[in-house]
Amino acid sequence: MPSPKFLNAAPRFLFFTGKGGVGKTSIACASAITLAGAGKKVLLVSTDPASNVGQVFGLSIGNTITDVPAVAGLSALEIDPEQAAAAYRERIIGPVRGLLPEAELATITEQLSGSCTTEIASFNEFTTLLTDDDAALAGFDHVLFDTAPTGHTIRLLQLPGSWTEFLDDGKGDPSCLGPLSGLEKQRTMYAGAVAALADPARTRLVLVARAQRSSLAEIARTHTELAAIGLTTQHVVINGVLPRPDACDPVAHAIYDREQHAIAHLPRELQALPVDYIELKPTNIVGLGALTSLLRPTSADRPFDAATEVAADLDAAPLSALIDELEPQGHGLIMCMGKGGVGKTTIAAAIAVALAGRGHQVHLTTTDPAAHLTDTLTGHLDNLTVSRIDPAEATEQYRQRVLDTKGAHLDEQGRSTLAEDLRSPCTEEVAVFQAFSRVINQSRRTFVVVDTAPTGHTLLLLDATDSYHREIARQMGEQTSFTTPMMRLQNPDETKVLLVTLAETTPRLEAEGLQQDLQRAGITPWAWVINNSLAAAHPTSPLLARRAAAELDEIAAITTTHDRVAVVPMLPAEPVGITALENLAASTPGVPTPIHH
Repeated sequence: MPSPKFLNAAPRFLFFTGKGGVGKTSIACASAITLAGAGKKVLLVSTDPASNVGQVFGLSIGNTITDVPAVAGLSALEIDPEQAAAAYRERIIGPVRGLLPEAELATITEQLSGSCTTEIASFNEFTTLLTDDDAALAGFDHVLFDTAPTGHTIRLLQLPGSWTEFLDDGKGDPSCLGPLSGLEKQRTMYAGAVAALADPARTRLVLVARAQRSSLAEIARTHTELAAIGLTTQHVVINGVLPRPDACDPVAHAIYDREQHAIAHLPRELQALPVDYIELKPTNIVGLGALTSLLRPTSADRPFDAATEVAADLDAAPLSALIDELEPQGHGLIMCMGKGGVGKTTIAAAIAVALAGRGHQVHLTTTDPAAHLTDTLTGHLDNLTVSRIDPAEATEQYRQRVLDTKGAHLDEQGRSTLAEDLRSPCTEEVAVFQAFSRVINQSRRTFVVVDTAPTGHTLLLLDATDSYHREIARQMGEQTSFTTPMMRLQNPDETKVLLVTLAETTPRLEAEGLQQDLQRAGITPWAWVINNSLAAAHPTSPLLARRAAAELDEIAAITTTHDRVAVVPMLPAEPVGITALENLAASTPGVPTPIHH
């Protein structure tokens, strides 16, 4: 059986990247098994914090190269990003512990707690794998990486000059330059690693997505960003594509039509790239057998079993019951947070429409560049105003402000370094938060519903290092009452954070990580929303019914852990328009109210 195009004439290094939950780990594992089956010696390296590579192969792997007995020629290595970041932080902070005040050490620690530090620390761990400096790697024909470094990280590593001197002179902002303060000694090694990434004879980038607009838009951005810095050999894999359904199941046909529309309207940036389509399997990809069959056409595994009976007493709750709890206060800030692709925009719009329909003044705002709220609403509703904070515009204004102040007296190299730091994701979040601050005050009088929000790390970083909060406290004095935007977010009476996720392992783990970040910033999420649930939709087609049954464990993991949960079923038609959004937020007969433990 022919291999997928992305494995034809495979180079030594293959990187798999894409949004959480699209199947990067499964595709990487299946590719490693395929190459090993062709007689190659393969090393599979994972830097994905949600990776289950060890579970897949039924053995403990960890941070040492470990043979996989079940697959001849295959070895694996798991780089724990959090452990790598912790060790990296200690290398930087350890020498100054005891020399600096505890408050300053805490600030430095927070500066080194973001995603940029984690990426650079992970990249630091597998640099030797790219530069062939480790003799233990000499026997491997292929090295496959589950999760690739971002273009921002690679650009930072390409920049010349002394990061340590730049920071010591107080020229850098505390968003992302901190992680680089210990890298100067490894500059040559990093240059070799970056050269390997950009060499098409040695490296291929595999962009993994689902047949969804947001997922495809994400890899289109990744393609553009990485191609601009030399990673031009790229392939697209669209995973989990539903085959044309045979059964008269409106949910199955709706999903099929939606996915085919997304495929037909592939982003322009991706249209010239080779594309592989991996059909949706009836069960989760767990275990060697499932991985071995993943890259084969689904038709080879048919016929499917009869539809699996999904538990009729699914412990779910309608979104309307959460809105019932939100309404009595008559005002407040409602923030829908979560990773990309989970449906934050739809949930935020549905909540806003429901509250406006109940007679409340509501301001709905978003920072998602792909969230066209006017298209989602497709109409006017009394009591509802809609706005969009343009992240690009807010970020550009913030960058220019920093360059005009901190960068005013820097030389050309210093300004170049500062300008690159200001291209980081952290910078966008800081800029957007400042724009949010102007909206937050409205929530004292009306409902303000926000789609997409800064991460907990960014909020804590702002509170710890931005002078705003502390400066106000100092100016106003202890006896004076004052409230900062950060204090409003931390006050559960004023702000309700809803974590939006899916009934899948990776999105759930990512949402749990986001909750931990928020709690570090003093913000406790108020509720969880499990969106687009097949189990709650009760499909009848055999394939989707089996997929629905697989969601039950994930739903149980959330409802037994968190106090307030709503489960929103996958709908036959996309919830676009005022009426559809009202229906999404309406009570569903026979469905119990939110779960409280």
